[in-house]
Amino acid sequence: MQKEIGLKLITGRSNPKLAQNIASYMGISLADIYITEFADEEIFVRIEEDVRGQHIFVVQSTSNPGYKNLFELLVIIDALKRASAGQITAVIPYYGYARQERKTESRVPITAKLVANLLTEAGAQRIVTMDLHASQIQGFFDIPVDHLFASSIFLDYARHTLKANSDWVVVSPDVGGLERARAFAKHFQAGIAVFDKRRERKNQAEVLNLIGDVQNKNTILIDDMIDTAGTICQAAARLKDIGARNVHIMSSHAVLSQNAPERLKESSADSVVVTDTIEISETKRNIIGKKLTVLEAAGLFGEAIERIYANRSISTLFLQAKKV
Repeated sequence: MQKEIGLKLITGRSNPKLAQNIASYMGISLADIYITEFADEEIFVRIEEDVRGQHIFVVQSTSNPGYKNLFELLVIIDALKRASAGQITAVIPYYGYARQERKTESRVPITAKLVANLLTEAGAQRIVTMDLHASQIQGFFDIPVDHLFASSIFLDYARHTLKANSDWVVVSPDVGGLERARAFAKHFQAGIAVFDKRRERKNQAEVLNLIGDVQNKNTILIDDMIDTAGTICQAAARLKDIGARNVHIMSSHAVLSQNAPERLKESSADSVVVTDTIEISETKRNIIGKKLTVLEAAGLFGEAIERIYANRSISTLFLQAKKV
Protein backbone atom coordinates (compact mmCIF):
# COMPACT_ATOMS: atom_id res chain seq x y z
CA MET A 1 0.00 0.00 0.00
CA GLN A 2 1.47 3.33 -1.10
CA LYS A 3 1.73 5.91 1.66
CA GLU A 4 0.58 9.45 0.88
CA ILE A 5 3.47 11.90 0.75
CA GLY A 6 3.08 14.64 3.34
CA LEU A 7 3.88 18.35 3.03
CA LYS A 8 6.04 20.35 5.39
CA LEU A 9 7.05 24.00 5.32
CA ILE A 10 10.36 25.06 6.80
CA THR A 11 12.16 28.40 6.95
CA GLY A 12 15.60 29.83 7.26
CA ARG A 13 16.32 33.08 9.08
CA SER A 14 16.15 35.58 6.22
CA ASN A 15 12.40 36.23 6.39
CA PRO A 16 10.65 34.12 9.04
CA LYS A 17 7.64 36.45 9.15
CA LEU A 18 6.83 35.81 5.50
CA ALA A 19 7.25 32.07 6.05
CA GLN A 20 4.89 32.20 9.02
CA ASN A 21 2.34 34.12 6.95
CA ILE A 22 2.58 31.49 4.21
CA ALA A 23 2.03 28.76 6.80
CA SER A 24 -0.99 30.63 8.19
CA TYR A 25 -2.45 31.00 4.71
CA MET A 26 -2.06 27.25 4.20
CA GLY A 27 -3.44 26.42 7.63
CA ILE A 28 -0.33 24.55 8.77
CA SER A 29 2.53 25.08 11.21
CA LEU A 30 6.16 25.59 10.30
CA ALA A 31 8.33 22.51 10.76
CA ASP A 32 10.84 22.69 13.60
CA ILE A 33 14.42 23.55 12.70
CA TYR A 34 17.39 24.58 14.81
CA ILE A 35 19.84 27.04 13.25
CA THR A 36 22.84 28.54 15.00
CA GLU A 37 26.35 29.79 14.33
CA PHE A 38 29.59 28.77 15.93
CA ALA A 39 32.02 31.37 17.25
CA ASP A 40 33.70 31.59 13.83
CA GLU A 41 30.27 32.16 12.18
CA GLU A 42 30.00 28.67 10.70
CA ILE A 43 26.32 27.84 10.22
CA PHE A 44 24.93 24.73 11.89
CA VAL A 45 21.49 23.32 11.08
CA ARG A 46 19.48 20.49 12.60
CA ILE A 47 16.05 19.43 11.36
CA GLU A 48 14.05 18.79 14.52
CA GLU A 49 11.40 16.45 13.15
CA ASP A 50 11.00 13.52 10.79
CA VAL A 51 11.00 14.50 7.11
CA ARG A 52 11.57 11.07 5.54
CA GLY A 53 9.64 10.76 2.30
CA GLN A 54 7.94 14.14 2.78
CA HIS A 55 7.68 17.01 0.28
CA ILE A 56 9.56 19.84 2.00
CA PHE A 57 9.24 23.48 0.94
CA VAL A 58 12.10 25.65 2.24
CA VAL A 59 11.40 29.40 2.39
CA GLN A 60 14.50 31.58 2.26
CA SER A 61 15.21 34.85 0.43
CA THR A 62 18.85 35.34 -0.51
CA SER A 63 18.76 39.00 0.48
CA ASN A 64 21.37 40.98 2.42
CA PRO A 65 23.58 39.46 3.72
CA GLY A 66 23.22 37.50 0.50
CA TYR A 67 26.20 35.21 0.93
CA LYS A 68 25.09 34.14 4.42
CA ASN A 69 21.42 33.63 3.57
CA LEU A 70 22.34 31.72 0.42
CA PHE A 71 24.74 29.43 2.25
CA GLU A 72 22.21 28.87 5.02
CA LEU A 73 19.69 27.77 2.38
CA LEU A 74 22.23 25.36 0.89
CA VAL A 75 22.97 23.86 4.31
CA ILE A 76 19.25 23.41 5.06
CA ILE A 77 18.72 21.68 1.71
CA ASP A 78 21.69 19.40 2.35
CA ALA A 79 20.36 18.51 5.80
CA LEU A 80 16.97 17.65 4.31
CA LYS A 81 18.52 15.52 1.59
CA ARG A 82 20.58 13.58 4.14
CA ALA A 83 17.43 13.14 6.25
CA SER A 84 15.80 11.37 3.27
CA ALA A 85 13.25 14.04 2.38
CA GLY A 86 11.20 12.77 -0.55
CA GLN A 87 11.07 16.07 -2.46
CA ILE A 88 12.81 19.38 -1.75
CA THR A 89 11.47 22.63 -3.20
CA ALA A 90 13.37 25.85 -2.53
CA VAL A 91 10.99 28.80 -2.22
CA ILE A 92 13.16 31.85 -2.82
CA PRO A 93 10.91 34.94 -2.75
CA TYR A 94 13.86 37.21 -3.59
CA TYR A 95 16.57 35.58 -5.71
CA GLY A 96 19.81 37.41 -4.96
CA TYR A 97 22.70 37.68 -7.43
CA ALA A 98 20.14 37.90 -10.26
CA ARG A 99 21.80 41.04 -11.62
CA GLN A 100 24.91 39.02 -12.40
CA GLU A 101 23.24 36.93 -15.10
CA ARG A 102 25.69 37.67 -17.93
CA LYS A 103 29.22 38.83 -18.63
CA THR A 104 29.28 42.59 -19.16
CA GLU A 105 33.07 42.83 -19.19
CA SER A 106 36.13 40.59 -19.28
CA ARG A 107 37.14 38.32 -16.40
CA VAL A 108 33.86 38.50 -14.45
CA PRO A 109 31.66 35.62 -13.26
CA ILE A 110 28.08 34.75 -14.14
CA THR A 111 27.09 34.43 -10.51
CA ALA A 112 23.39 33.84 -11.11
CA LYS A 113 24.33 30.64 -12.95
CA LEU A 114 26.71 29.63 -10.15
CA VAL A 115 23.90 30.04 -7.61
CA ALA A 116 21.65 27.85 -9.78
CA ASN A 117 24.34 25.17 -9.88
CA LEU A 118 24.85 25.31 -6.11
CA LEU A 119 21.14 24.98 -5.35
CA THR A 120 20.78 22.00 -7.67
CA GLU A 121 23.92 20.29 -6.41
CA ALA A 122 22.82 20.79 -2.80
CA GLY A 123 19.66 18.83 -3.53
CA ALA A 124 16.90 21.24 -4.54
CA GLN A 125 14.53 19.55 -6.99
CA ARG A 126 12.33 22.55 -7.75
CA ILE A 127 12.57 26.33 -7.40
CA VAL A 128 9.76 28.79 -6.70
CA THR A 129 10.64 32.48 -6.93
CA MET A 130 9.10 35.84 -7.81
CA ASP A 131 10.02 38.57 -10.27
CA LEU A 132 13.52 37.56 -11.26
CA HIS A 133 15.63 40.53 -12.33
CA ALA A 134 16.38 38.61 -15.52
CA SER A 135 13.84 35.99 -16.61
CA GLN A 136 16.47 34.00 -18.52
CA ILE A 137 17.80 32.80 -15.15
CA GLN A 138 15.09 30.14 -15.34
CA GLY A 139 17.18 28.56 -18.09
CA PHE A 140 20.19 28.28 -15.79
CA PHE A 141 18.45 25.41 -13.98
CA ASP A 142 17.97 21.82 -15.12
CA ILE A 143 15.12 21.46 -12.62
CA PRO A 144 11.63 23.03 -12.77
CA VAL A 145 11.43 26.75 -11.94
CA ASP A 146 8.10 28.37 -11.14
CA HIS A 147 8.50 32.09 -11.77
CA LEU A 148 5.71 34.01 -10.05
CA PHE A 149 4.91 37.69 -10.56
CA ALA A 150 3.82 40.35 -8.10
CA SER A 151 1.49 41.77 -10.77
CA SER A 152 -1.62 40.26 -9.19
CA ILE A 153 -0.73 41.79 -5.81
CA PHE A 154 -0.06 45.22 -7.29
CA LEU A 155 -3.07 45.13 -9.62
CA ASP A 156 -5.47 44.64 -6.75
CA TYR A 157 -3.90 47.60 -4.92
CA ALA A 158 -3.82 49.78 -8.03
CA ARG A 159 -7.47 49.16 -8.84
CA HIS A 160 -9.02 49.34 -5.39
CA THR A 161 -6.75 51.75 -3.50
CA LEU A 162 -5.29 54.00 -6.18
CA LYS A 163 -8.39 53.69 -8.43
CA ALA A 164 -6.15 53.30 -11.46
CA ASN A 165 -7.85 53.22 -14.86
CA SER A 166 -7.21 53.71 -18.57
CA ASP A 167 -6.36 57.38 -18.00
CA TRP A 168 -3.24 56.43 -16.00
CA VAL A 169 0.27 55.84 -17.32
CA VAL A 170 2.58 53.01 -16.23
CA VAL A 171 6.24 54.01 -16.43
CA SER A 172 9.36 51.87 -16.56
CA PRO A 173 12.55 53.48 -15.16
CA ASP A 174 14.61 51.78 -17.88
CA VAL A 175 14.24 49.94 -21.18
CA GLY A 176 14.92 46.60 -19.50
CA GLY A 177 11.68 46.88 -17.53
CA LEU A 178 9.50 47.91 -20.49
CA GLU A 179 7.92 44.47 -20.87
CA ARG A 180 6.96 44.49 -17.18
CA ALA A 181 5.38 47.95 -17.51
CA ARG A 182 3.58 47.02 -20.72
CA ALA A 183 2.17 43.83 -19.19
CA PHE A 184 0.99 45.67 -16.08
CA ALA A 185 -0.59 48.52 -18.04
CA LYS A 186 -2.43 46.10 -20.29
CA HIS A 187 -4.61 44.87 -17.44
CA PHE A 188 -6.42 48.21 -17.11
CA GLN A 189 -5.66 49.62 -20.58
CA ALA A 190 -3.34 52.33 -19.24
CA GLY A 191 -0.74 54.15 -21.27
CA ILE A 192 2.96 53.33 -21.01
CA ALA A 193 6.17 55.36 -20.91
CA VAL A 194 9.83 54.49 -20.44
CA PHE A 195 13.01 56.28 -19.43
CA ASP A 196 16.25 56.01 -21.36
CA LYS A 197 18.86 55.39 -18.67
CA ARG A 198 22.64 55.14 -18.77
CA ARG A 199 24.54 53.72 -15.82
CA GLU A 200 27.94 55.37 -15.29
CA ARG A 201 29.06 53.24 -12.32
CA LYS A 202 27.61 50.38 -10.27
CA ASN A 203 24.77 51.53 -7.99
CA GLN A 204 24.71 54.93 -9.71
CA ALA A 205 22.43 55.79 -12.59
CA GLU A 206 21.55 58.81 -14.69
CA VAL A 207 17.98 59.10 -15.89
CA LEU A 208 17.77 60.82 -19.24
CA ASN A 209 14.89 61.14 -21.69
CA LEU A 210 11.30 60.01 -21.18
CA ILE A 211 9.58 58.29 -24.09
CA GLY A 212 5.84 58.77 -23.64
CA ASP A 213 3.34 61.36 -22.41
CA VAL A 214 2.67 61.87 -18.69
CA GLN A 215 1.49 65.48 -18.76
CA ASN A 216 -1.22 65.93 -16.10
CA LYS A 217 -1.43 62.14 -15.67
CA ASN A 218 -1.45 59.88 -12.63
CA THR A 219 1.50 57.54 -12.99
CA ILE A 220 2.73 54.21 -11.62
CA LEU A 221 6.50 53.83 -11.71
CA ILE A 222 7.10 50.09 -11.66
CA ASP A 223 10.33 48.12 -11.21
CA ASP A 224 11.44 44.71 -9.95
CA MET A 225 13.55 46.04 -7.08
CA ILE A 226 14.58 49.15 -5.17
CA ASP A 227 18.26 48.88 -4.24
CA THR A 228 19.89 52.24 -3.53
CA ALA A 229 16.76 53.99 -4.90
CA GLY A 230 18.87 56.29 -7.08
CA THR A 231 17.22 55.37 -10.37
CA ILE A 232 13.66 55.26 -9.09
CA CYS A 233 13.91 58.58 -7.23
CA GLN A 234 15.47 60.36 -10.20
CA ALA A 235 12.70 58.98 -12.38
CA ALA A 236 10.02 60.15 -9.93
CA ALA A 237 11.51 63.65 -9.84
CA ARG A 238 11.70 63.78 -13.62
CA LEU A 239 8.06 62.71 -13.96
CA LYS A 240 6.95 65.51 -11.66
CA ASP A 241 9.14 68.01 -13.55
CA ILE A 242 7.55 66.96 -16.83
CA GLY A 243 4.08 67.48 -15.39
CA ALA A 244 2.85 64.19 -13.94
CA ARG A 245 0.04 64.73 -11.44
CA ASN A 246 1.01 61.87 -9.10
CA VAL A 247 3.83 59.31 -8.98
CA HIS A 248 3.27 56.00 -7.21
CA ILE A 249 6.31 53.70 -7.02
CA MET A 250 5.65 49.95 -7.12
CA SER A 251 8.48 47.48 -6.67
CA SER A 252 8.47 43.77 -5.92
CA HIS A 253 11.65 43.62 -3.84
CA ALA A 254 12.59 46.27 -1.26
CA VAL A 255 16.36 45.74 -1.09
CA LEU A 256 16.82 49.26 0.35
CA SER A 257 20.62 49.45 0.48
CA GLN A 258 22.69 52.34 1.83
CA ASN A 259 20.58 55.51 2.22
CA ALA A 260 17.66 54.28 0.10
CA PRO A 261 15.08 54.88 2.87
CA GLU A 262 16.15 58.52 3.20
CA ARG A 263 16.04 58.96 -0.58
CA LEU A 264 12.54 57.55 -0.78
CA LYS A 265 11.35 59.74 2.08
CA GLU A 266 12.66 62.89 0.41
CA SER A 267 11.67 61.83 -3.11
CA SER A 268 8.97 63.31 -5.31
CA ALA A 269 6.99 60.07 -5.14
CA ASP A 270 3.56 60.26 -3.56
CA SER A 271 3.74 56.65 -2.36
CA VAL A 272 6.08 53.66 -2.32
CA VAL A 273 4.41 50.25 -2.58
CA VAL A 274 6.47 47.06 -2.16
CA THR A 275 5.94 43.43 -1.18
CA ASP A 276 7.40 41.60 1.81
CA THR A 277 9.73 39.24 -0.07
CA ILE A 278 12.53 40.92 1.90
CA GLU A 279 12.08 41.69 5.58
CA ILE A 280 12.10 45.47 6.12
CA SER A 281 13.39 46.62 9.48
CA GLU A 282 11.32 48.95 11.65
CA THR A 283 14.10 51.53 11.35
CA LYS A 284 13.78 51.61 7.56
CA ARG A 285 10.00 51.63 7.74
CA ASN A 286 10.04 54.58 10.11
CA ILE A 287 12.46 56.55 7.94
CA ILE A 288 10.32 56.17 4.81
CA GLY A 289 7.23 56.91 6.87
CA LYS A 290 3.67 57.17 5.64
CA LYS A 291 4.71 56.92 2.00
CA LEU A 292 5.48 53.22 2.47
CA THR A 293 2.94 50.44 1.96
CA VAL A 294 4.06 46.81 2.27
CA LEU A 295 1.79 44.26 0.59
CA GLU A 296 1.81 40.61 1.64
CA ALA A 297 3.03 37.98 -0.83
CA ALA A 298 2.08 35.05 1.41
CA GLY A 299 -1.16 34.32 -0.44
CA LEU A 300 0.59 34.05 -3.80
CA PHE A 301 3.33 31.77 -2.47
CA GLY A 302 0.94 29.75 -0.35
CA GLU A 303 -1.35 29.09 -3.30
CA ALA A 304 1.62 28.12 -5.48
CA ILE A 305 2.92 25.69 -2.85
CA GLU A 306 -0.48 24.05 -2.41
CA ARG A 307 -0.87 23.59 -6.16
CA ILE A 308 2.64 22.21 -6.63
CA TYR A 309 2.10 19.73 -3.80
CA ALA A 310 -1.21 18.61 -5.31
CA ASN A 311 0.30 18.38 -8.83
CA ARG A 312 -2.10 21.05 -10.07
CA SER A 313 -1.35 23.72 -12.64
CA ILE A 314 -0.11 27.08 -11.37
CA SER A 315 -0.22 28.84 -14.73
CA THR A 316 -3.17 30.96 -13.63
CA LEU A 317 -0.90 32.50 -10.99
CA PHE A 318 1.41 33.82 -13.69
CA LEU A 319 -0.43 37.12 -14.06
CA GLN A 320 1.99 38.49 -16.61
CA ALA A 321 0.81 39.34 -20.09
CA LYS A 322 2.71 37.81 -22.96
CA LYS A 323 5.17 39.96 -24.84
CA VAL A 324 3.34 42.14 -27.33
